[in-house]
Amino acid sequence: MALGTATPPYEPRFDAGRICLDLLATMHPAERLDGVEALCAWIGGVGLVPEGTALGQADASWLVGFRELRANIGQLVRNPHVPDTPSYESALLRVNEVAQAPPPVLCAVRRGDGRLTRELTHPPSCAGLLALVARDAVELLTDPVARAAVRECEGDNCPLVYLDTSRGRRRRWCSSEVCGNRERVARHRRRAALARA
Repeated sequence: MALGTATPPYEPRFDAGRICLDLLATMHPAERLDGVEALCAWIGGVGLVPEGTALGQADASWLVGFRELRANIGQLVRNPHVPDTPSYESALLRVNEVAQAPPPVLCAVRRGDGRLTRELTHPPSCAGLLALVARDAVELLTDPVARAAVRECEGDNCPLVYLDTSRGRRRRWCSSEVCGNRERVARHRRRAALARA
């Protein structure tokens, strides 16, 4: 990706409700961060940088950093009841370390039409962007109300995790159109099979 080139659009499968959970969703149904261009699209798509920010300095080391952070956040989010294991403690230590880097600095800039828009004061570093995601994870994990709203999709073989902000906290699937629809179809087939028997 050439310096100054804007990132291509990123189309998330669903909105997990938190940036750190959106990062976890990049593993399903297949690896979505399969190259630097895909990572840059994800960074822009989830709003880690203002729209149109060039990420020309991104390289393969960024991909490694984001995948490692994703694995560590996954360990913490998916295994909250086993915090005394070495792998949990290692993941917690790493997320806390990553969160310490200074994040990108935003400023307001007047556009030609007089409106204000957000821009970064300097090109973002990988460490700064990782810090934004790690801090989001720290906030999620340390907020009892938000932590209690984290759900894993009940769909067959769907590992997606999301923040359940539905009324009554009754959301069961990452997507009603995908996993929810599959469950409804399976339920219909079971009822039809019972009726035939």
